[in-house]
Amino acid sequence: MTDVEPTQVGSSFVSDSAVPWNLGDPFAEQRNLLREEAHVNLGHFGVVRVTGKDRLAWLHLLLTQAVADLPAGHSAHALVLSATGHIEHDVKLVDDAAATWLIVEPGTTSALCSYLQSMVFMYDIAIADVSASYAVVGALMTNPTNDGARNRFPDALAFWCAPAALATPQSDADPYVPQRPAAWPAVLAIVPRDGVSHSGAAAGLWAWEAARVAAGVPRLGIDIDHRTLPHEVGLIGSAVHLHKGCYRGQEAVARTINLGRPPRRLVLLHLDGTTEDLPTPGAAVMDSAGRDVGHLGSALAHHENGHIALALVRRNTPIDATLHITLASGTTVQASQEPIVIIGDHARST
Repeated sequence: MTDVEPTQVGSSFVSDSAVPWNLGDPFAEQRNLLREEAHVNLGHFGVVRVTGKDRLAWLHLLLTQAVADLPAGHSAHALVLSATGHIEHDVKLVDDAAATWLIVEPGTTSALCSYLQSMVFMYDIAIADVSASYAVVGALMTNPTNDGARNRFPDALAFWCAPAALATPQSDADPYVPQRPAAWPAVLAIVPRDGVSHSGAAAGLWAWEAARVAAGVPRLGIDIDHRTLPHEVGLIGSAVHLHKGCYRGQEAVARTINLGRPPRRLVLLHLDGTTEDLPTPGAAVMDSAGRDVGHLGSALAHHENGHIALALVRRNTPIDATLHITLASGTTVQASQEPIVIIGDHARST
C-alpha cells in the first residue's frame, strides 16, 4: 500500500513532513483515534498569541467569525478572506482571559502575523509567534469538557474544540450548509514543547487526516486553494458569521449568498480501489466525456472506507456522475461522489 503526505494544490503548499505520518500500524492508529484512545502530534501547526485589552474586539473586526464576546475558555473557528472573498487563512482561536491563542496551518504563520501586525494601528494589541515554545496536539472527543480535555492533556494551556457544525453531520439541505458524512469532534490542545505529557496511545498524522477526510472537512492548502470561497467548502456558519460587522471580503460573501452561486462545490470521492496507488493531490478530476470538472485535494486510505479523497468540482457536475482520476503511473481510477455542500439552482434570499 502507498499512502504519502499531501503536498501541493494549485498555488498553495502544505508540508506535513515535520511530524510522523504513521507509527507502524496506520489502520490500528485510525481505530484508536476514533475510539478516543489516541492523540496525534500536530506540532508543525503554528501557534500565535495575541494579548492586550483590545484583542477580542480587534480580532472581531478582522475575522469572519463573531468573537468580540468570546468567553474565557471558549473557542471559535474563523477565516481571513481576501477583498474578493477568497480564503487566505484558516484560524482556530481560543481565549484564556489573558490572551487569545490562534492555531494556524503549517507554513502560514509568518504571513498571518504580518497581516495582523499591519492592522494594529492604535489598538492595545501585541502579536507573537510562539510556535517555537508551544505545540499543538490533536484528539477526537465526542463530548469535550475542560476537565476531560485537561485529563487527556494535563500540560495544556488552552483547548480548541470543533464547532457543532463540524462535529455533527448535518441533514439540512439549505444552500451552502454542509452535510458532513461523519462527525469531526476534534480537540486541539496547545501545550509547551518541553516536558509534554499525554494520556492514551499515540497515532500518526495519517489517522488524523483519514478521520478528517471521511468527515468531509477541508484543509487549507490541500482542499482549499487560492480561489476557494467559504460557500464552496461548507464553512458558512461554522467559520463565517453572516450577521456580524464588517470584515475584509464580507461584501463578496453576502453577494454570493444573496445573488449568486459559487462555481464549485466540495465532494467526498470514493475511489474504486482497483490499485493500491493513490492519486496525487492537485490531480485533475474528469467526467466520463473526458472534460476537466475539478481537482483533487486530500487522498488517502481509510481503515473502513478504503481509498477516499476530497475534491472541488464544478457546481453543475451531476452528483451521480462517475468521475475519473489519472494516477502518476498513468492508470485511471473511477470515483463515485458523496455530496458535502449543497448548492441550489436558484439564488438564495436572506
